[in-house]
Amino acid sequence: MRTARWKKRTSKIPTRMAISRRRSIRLGAALAALLLGLPVCALAASGGPAPYALIFGTVWSPDSRPVYGVHVKLRRAGEKKFRWEASSDHRGEFAIRVPAAKAADYVLLPDLKHAKDRPLPETRIHLEGDERVDIGVHLPE
Repeated sequence: MRTARWKKRTSKIPTRMAISRRRSIRLGAALAALLLGLPVCALAASGGPAPYALIFGTVWSPDSRPVYGVHVKLRRAGEKKFRWEASSDHRGEFAIRVPAAKAADYVLLPDLKHAKDRPLPETRIHLEGDERVDIGVHLPE
């Protein structure tokens, strides 16, 4: 029985398949670079992201421990409807981004289901421009 022996290609001339593969890789890389570059160009053309202010806070229990899973709602001081909401994480922290304004007042309210018979503490927040405000929300007993 005869075994087939394959000879190694010693020629340095690439085959048509190798040329086609290289072209498709180059074309794919160029297309990826174009698609990844478009959002950056569009963002630069639009003047960048809109400025925002950040309300960062921690929800505390009556015994001064951070509380997980508390929903907080935020609205502008002159409005009745809440526009933004967030939940506290395992460290009791939450963060809400709001549009930057010259001066704006907000009202923050924790949303507790078991405290329907008691009034919850509203926290008033004053923001100017794109600043960050750190607050603490202390829950009643």
